[in-house]
Order: sequence, then structure tokens, then C-alpha cells
Amino acid sequence: MTRAPAGKAPAQALRDLDPDSVLRLIGSAGDLALVLDGNGSVLDILSNDRERLKTALRDWRGRAWAELVTVESRDKVAELLRDAQAAEPAAARWRHVNQIVKGAEDLPMMYTAVRVVDDVRAPAKRRLVAIGRDLRSHLALQQRLVEAQRSMERDYARFREAETRYRNLFQSTGEAVLIVDGASLKVIEANPAALALCGARSKPIGAALTSLFDSSAAGPLQALLAAARSVGKHEPLAAVLSAGSRVTVYATQFRQEQAAFLLVRLAAPAAATPARRGASAATANTAAPASATMLAAFVRSAADGLVFTDGHGRIVTANRAFAGLAQLSSEEQARGEPLDRWLGRTGVEIGVLISHLRDRGTVGLYTTELRGELGGATEVEISASQLEAGGEAQFAFAVRDIGRRLRPDERSLPKVPQSVKQLTELVGRVPLKDIVAETSELIEKLSIETALQMTRDNRALAAQMLGLSRQSLYVKLRRYGLGDLPEAAGD
Repeated sequence: MTRAPAGKAPAQALRDLDPDSVLRLIGSAGDLALVLDGNGSVLDILSNDRERLKTALRDWRGRAWAELVTVESRDKVAELLRDAQAAEPAAARWRHVNQIVKGAEDLPMMYTAVRVVDDVRAPAKRRLVAIGRDLRSHLALQQRLVEAQRSMERDYARFREAETRYRNLFQSTGEAVLIVDGASLKVIEANPAALALCGARSKPIGAALTSLFDSSAAGPLQALLAAARSVGKHEPLAAVLSAGSRVTVYATQFRQEQAAFLLVRLAAPAAATPARRGASAATANTAAPASATMLAAFVRSAADGLVFTDGHGRIVTANRAFAGLAQLSSEEQARGEPLDRWLGRTGVEIGVLISHLRDRGTVGLYTTELRGELGGATEVEISASQLEAGGEAQFAFAVRDIGRRLRPDERSLPKVPQSVKQLTELVGRVPLKDIVAETSELIEKLSIETALQMTRDNRALAAQMLGLSRQSLYVKLRRYGLGDLPEAAGD
């Protein structure tokens, strides 16, 4: 960085700047700069976003700056003007001002004002410059932070409620239950029933699980735990505790935060009667039907919509949650109907999904729209997989409502301008063919951007949604400067 010669003030070093250089210097200092006279009226505007503000800029010239801001910002504007015109200007300070933009939302800005031309004899000939920085992205980030904080607080409240229910159930159940670390086989938690069964002298928590049993049970117990960890199935083990009680041991593995744990239940054996032996045999014979019954019950009562279709996308069965999302009175109404009657923003999405399922077997986290019979629309996320049943391909779809999830601020997405109002202002100033050409190009660009966002930059699906060939879509992407989007996995 070159320094000014010794003894030469910075103002003298910049005295030879030409007007264009001064304008560039002011324009680069902020996103918006207002050139004001001594009375605070706007003489000219320098903006880095003149296209978005072109209508407002024409409306601001010649008007007092205080008239162009919201009511609560007028005192701040008066303070900025007073500080800038003071005989001994104070250090520049920044104030938050909400600028009124005709036909659009208020523009949040951070302004400071400086005096650039002084004329003591004619204050009206003074020139001030108000330099502003756009706060929209900053405020959007703050809003997202607040929403994320509220979401975390709700999740934490639900977690505390679930933990309270678990604690009450764990402590009040009459069955002895131990929570065991799957790696070290040490007891982490034990409920009151387990403490009573193990005896007053023993201290189960922190001890190895095998130490709670008679030494003769060590080998079978190790085999039971290994079976529970590897395949999840095992035969109940009859064992004797160190305290002398005979128990039947059951173990089930579960995972939490990538760590494995064992839920060990200790049941005192009941007298084996012929009736009980017959009941045990009947239970073993009906285990498989019971599993199928539980699976069917889960499908019916699941919180997410579950749909099974044939190879052509026609619904074979659906659960109550899907019927609710589709605004149907019962699941029977969906049977035999094509899934794309309700699912997908366009008629080609389900076809593309099924094609991907045939090729890959699964599709996950695909975002689309579900249309209800009564006109409602819900943003949903789909996970799907291909099934083989009787040699014929079938498909299973899980449909989850994500309408209440946190999503990007809508103000950051491309918006269609106030076209009718702006077009009426252009009539008489611009030839009709230019208005039509500019509007059609704008709509075409916004449609392509929206299609790419809806398909997560999957250009093959976006081209089908727009009714274009992929080559035509690539040509338009290059024309509108969208060609740097990454190639999607589905291309």
C-alpha cells in the first residue's frame, strides 16, 4: 500500500480525483448511496441492484429522504442529517433504517451520512451522501436462527417428555430389567425389581453381568448374549443368580448413537403345567403368523403414509395416514387408482421414480407434492423400494409430510415481479415487442430455475417437467447463465 508523501494530508492526496472515480468510490462503499442536498432531498441514487430498484429509484428523486422511510425510521434519518451537517462532524455512525420501496417490501438498510460539499453562505448547495448496506440477508439469517432455536426447544421438550415416560415405566414395572453395555457387558442401569431379585448385598450397577449369576451359568450366558448381539434371536436361558434365585434370562439388543446395548429381562419361572406346555407349543407354532399380524398392524397405523403399488404404479393397498394426506374418507378409495392421481407435481414424476426403482431398487428423500381430493396440497418426502412378490415387481412408497419443517426463507427464492403494474408503467416508453420479449425471457428463466429447484438439479427430470428435450434445456441453461449448476446424479 502506497502512503501519501510526508506532510501531505489525505484530503490533498485525493483532491485530484475525477468525478467518475468519486462516484465509483462512493458506490463501492455500500449497496445503495443517496446523494442529498442540504435540505435532505434526494438528488441522485447509486445502487448495485438498479434492476430490482429501478421503479423505486424513479420515485425517490426530488423527494425528502425522511418521506421515503417508515415512520419509526424518520427520527434516525433526522439524526443522520444533523450529524452530517454539524460544524464539527462527529465520527460516522450507522443507523438501521427501513426504506420504503414502492410495490415491494420495505428494504432494511444500515445507513451512515457524510458531508462531501460544504457551502456556508448557501446551505442548500451543500451535498451529503448517505451510504447504505443491505440488511436483507442478515435479517434472513437472524430469522432462520430464531426458527432453529424454537425447533430445538420443541425437540428438547419432546425428548424430556419421552425420558420421563421411560423413567416411570422402567421404575414401576414389576419385571426385573437390566440395561447392559453391549461392548463391556457391564450393567448400566437396573430397576427396583432387578435390585430386589439380585439381593441386597449385590451391587449390579457397574458390575459385569456374568458376576450376578452362579459360575455354572457363565458359558451359556455368554452364548445367549452373543446370539442376541449377532442375530437378535436366542432361546431363553434358565440360570441361577448369585443370590440363589432361579430366573429365566431374555436379552434383546438395541442401538443408541451408534453404540450397542442389551436389554436383559430376568423372569422368575412359573410352574410348568401341561396346559402351559401346550400353550408354549402353540405360541411357537403361531410365531410367524403373529409377526405378519404385527407388521400389518404397523402398516395400518404408521404415522407416515405407506402405499404399495403394482409394476404399473396402480395402488394395491394404502394405510390410513396416506388416506388422510390424500383427503380420502377411507383407504378403500385409493385401491386400483394410479398413484400419480395424487402424488407428483407433474404426470411424469411417478414414471421417472418407477424407472429409477427398476434400475436401482431404492429411491430416498425425494421431495414432491401430494394433491388432496378436496384441493389441498402438501409438500412431502418420498422413500421407495422395489419388492419381489410372486415373480412380479411391486413397489412400496413411504410418504412423509414435511410441510412444517424448516425451509429456506421464501424471500431468498426467485420471485415473479409485480408484472401487471410494472408493464403498465412501461407502456408508452418501450415498444410492445420489447416488453413481450423481456417478459417471456424472464418467465422462461424463472420456470427453469423453479424446475431445477423442485428436482434438486436433476436435469433429466426438469426437462420432462418443462416439456423440453435435454439438449434444449442445456441450451437455455447456457443462455441464462445457469450452466454452472452441477450435473445431477440422475442425468
